[in-house]
Amino acid sequence: MPIEGTQQSGPNGVEGRELIYVTRGGAGRVLALGGVQALGWNLHLAPDVRSVLRILHRDPRKPHAALLDLREGFSQHDLAEFGAALSAGNVGWVAGIDARQLEDTPVRDLIRDYCYDYLTLPCPESVLSTVIGHAHGMASLACERGDVTSEAGFDGMIGESPAMRTLCRTLRKAALTEAPVFIAGETGTGKELAAMAVHRHSRRHAHPFVAINCGAIPHSLIQSELFGYERGAFTGAQQRKLGRIEMANSGTLFLDEIGDLPLESQASLLRFLQQGSIERLGGHEQIPVDVRIISATHHDLDRAVAEGRFRADLYHRLCVLRLQQPPLRERGSDIDRIAAYALQRYSQEGHRTLKGFAPCARQALHSHTWPGNVRELINRVRQAVVMAEGRLITAADLHIESALATPPPTLDEVRDAATRAAIEHSLHRNRGRLVDVARELGVSRVTLYRLMQRHNLRAHEPETPSTIHVA
Repeated sequence: MPIEGTQQSGPNGVEGRELIYVTRGGAGRVLALGGVQALGWNLHLAPDVRSVLRILHRDPRKPHAALLDLREGFSQHDLAEFGAALSAGNVGWVAGIDARQLEDTPVRDLIRDYCYDYLTLPCPESVLSTVIGHAHGMASLACERGDVTSEAGFDGMIGESPAMRTLCRTLRKAALTEAPVFIAGETGTGKELAAMAVHRHSRRHAHPFVAINCGAIPHSLIQSELFGYERGAFTGAQQRKLGRIEMANSGTLFLDEIGDLPLESQASLLRFLQQGSIERLGGHEQIPVDVRIISATHHDLDRAVAEGRFRADLYHRLCVLRLQQPPLRERGSDIDRIAAYALQRYSQEGHRTLKGFAPCARQALHSHTWPGNVRELINRVRQAVVMAEGRLITAADLHIESALATPPPTLDEVRDAATRAAIEHSLHRNRGRLVDVARELGVSRVTLYRLMQRHNLRAHEPETPSTIHVA
């Protein structure tokens, strides 16, 4: 059986279709797929999500079928990591299961949300070839249609804008180091997704990724959540509990909304970062813990440090590598890509087949300011899938009708606004001296006068020095 990319031609030397077989089963559980190869399938064996993504990213426009053998070897955590591969637009997934696994809710949810079909294994090779053929055909249609889910920038992060390309390059570099990472960005931009991508591509990927939202836990409980406690440490502590830091040992600890961490806990966290060990509440033993810290917040930490709400020494410990998650409104055509992904992801929740977005919806998507960023966009599309009356999603379905009242600016309007701003800034820099303004802007004085008159601009008279009387 080929491993990760070895290909075999189909009958009569014709290049076959691509099939990824994902399994962690023992020798008795791995399917013998020689008959499927004889039917014209190029077989790739992939034991984990990184192997699958490596195969898919070789040619994002090439369709694949994928058989995910769930009979053994995959925990619920393992399946959660497959999100990026399961959502890729150039692959059609088929689940292979034992009949009793249909009683397992996570398995049922995975099949319902991501797979075109499922099979009870083992099964006749002719049946298997037919089912994976249907999945491959659907992936082919998606590739022909140019679905955006195949354009993931890094580990499932959707985006081709310059800001996202820069972020993805930085994430790849950060994954190769052990330095603490700080991710800044507005609410809903995907900071936890970026943190998980760094972890999955680091040398710690086989160890736990533990996340804690520092802003969602009462201040009175944050110490015990981070550091754990011993039995009898306080009323109600009936048994020892490990803290999130200790649970992440050898892996990655993601501290979301670190800006909301109270000062007392900031001091304890700083002590851990300096010493590499913790002490559970009610205990006296120093417990060594090896974790990589990734933190994030939507707050301005520089301002928080200046105002005394965040410790400067902790800030410098956490912000060794600083990443900026771009807001959705600055990502241009990524808005269309993410909207299309959300439509495909949740299309089964509606009562009809939706064909896409109406022109008014696309205009609304680009004129809205997206204060909730990617999270808001996905939620609005999901709501629209359920509420839409027609075959196309409209601006009204997205509940951003107000965008229609303000049409997008014309090229002349954009040019006029830029011209006015340039003249105003130059007048300010040159203190109203028109000769210097004209020289700086590269136009004649006559042209400058004409533009100022057109835009109703007036030069401020330069200040004259006061007369000095000499006695």
